[in-house]
Amino acid sequence: MKKQVSFYIILTIIFTALYITFAAKPLAKEYQFTPVWKISTANPAVTDYDGGSLMHFHLGQTLGYFTEDGKITAFQTFPDRASVSDFYYATYNAQSSDIPFFKSNGEQAGTIMASGYPFFQDDLIYVFLPGGSSFSKCDDSGKVAWTYEGVMPITAFAAKRLYTAAGFADGTIKVFNNQTGTVEVDYAPGGSDYPVILGLDISDDGQYVAAISGHNQQRFTLSRREESQQKILFHSFLSTDSPYRTLVHFCKNGNRVLYNYQGAVGIYDLRQNRNTIIPVKDKVISIKENEHFVYLLSKRESEYTVSVIEKTDTLEGSFSFTAQSAFISTDGTSLYIGKDSTISRISVSQE
Repeated sequence: MKKQVSFYIILTIIFTALYITFAAKPLAKEYQFTPVWKISTANPAVTDYDGGSLMHFHLGQTLGYFTEDGKITAFQTFPDRASVSDFYYATYNAQSSDIPFFKSNGEQAGTIMASGYPFFQDDLIYVFLPGGSSFSKCDDSGKVAWTYEGVMPITAFAAKRLYTAAGFADGTIKVFNNQTGTVEVDYAPGGSDYPVILGLDISDDGQYVAAISGHNQQRFTLSRREESQQKILFHSFLSTDSPYRTLVHFCKNGNRVLYNYQGAVGIYDLRQNRNTIIPVKDKVISIKENEHFVYLLSKRESEYTVSVIEKTDTLEGSFSFTAQSAFISTDGTSLYIGKDSTISRISVSQE
């Protein structure tokens, strides 16, 4: 009897050892969100710019730049309108012409030699001309490099280093060479009863265009350039229609594209040919990335929500706050949240 008990004890020990060796898995890493600092933009103390990267903020009728350690290097109020990026800013009104614009360090960069509404995308400079159907691209001094003059209203716009894409009310999309201004691609995704381009983005190399278009039924399309034509690689009819402009965003690595429509965010993975739908109740107004996540800022009335999406296209969580104006920005492993008259930095780490 004792030998039989000993046998079972030894067998149990061996089984346990084998289970621990071959079946045990490491615990999944958890992400930690740690507040780092919080600063006020209400009459802030402005410090001298001493080099390094700057991030911009635009909250209500104020704009400026700040550093990763929480120093505000530029601050300005404005009475009417403004355009700002991490490289340039300008203030203007509906009747402005010959608009001076400034670098992030406060130095005047030049004068935009056109009448209209300036728009900065990183260090690219554009002017949307009166009437809403034409635009100009400017050089880094503000001089007009080339102009597209059309008759159909521009309803969506995307700019990258080599190419610019514009979508129009008649459902067409044009891709422009940034050096020459020539139209290299001109196509219409189609597929809906009432054509209109409501959102689009273009990949960094200009080969892929993603767009949301049409009414009844609205759809998302992803196309690839083949010579001077665009071939649609993927399309999906959306479950809801919306008459409003929306966001389409290629991720930095070019492997995923996000698109927002009423009640959801879609994520298409180009490598795996996989389309994932994530419920998001509010309208997405900003999409940012850092090393770990994609962050969505959505809004409904005065409630803002930050949603956090992991690289596996899963929603890791969200949090909401009330504000009159807000923004999000990212840098390395940090998330920055602007709310009315404050900016907060949150560090994101794995443990």
